[in-house]
Amino acid sequence: QLQLVESGGGLVQPGGSLRLSCAASGFTLDYYTIGWFRQAPGKEREGVSCISSSGSITNYADSVKGRFTISRDNAKNTVYLQLNSLKPEDTAVYYCVFMTSCSTGVRFGSWGQGTQVTVSS
Repeated sequence: QLQLVESGGGLVQPGGSLRLSCAASGFTLDYYTIGWFRQAPGKEREGVSCISSSGSITNYADSVKGRFTISRDNAKNTVYLQLNSLKPEDTAVYYCVFMTSCSTGVRFGSWGQGTQVTVSS
């Protein structure tokens, strides 16, 4: 079973930074487009960012553009999401998931455990 594992969340003050990791276990991530989603308390899950298998295509939700950066290191079998200039409204559980493509926004596979990001002073 293809499984992605998120890590790197934590408690950070407004304006701070975190780097989230999405690691593949037991298979190579090279061939897969990966998306990051998040779900805040009481809100629906929303797409945050996406990166193609080659890394040549990336996209971002308007709410995070200029603050978050998605990248991948296929040699390490990991996709990253760098979160800068964090705001309290970025507080959420962050998930990574397989995508058919960044343009379709269609995901497949199951949700993992996610990693909690809390932005608070």
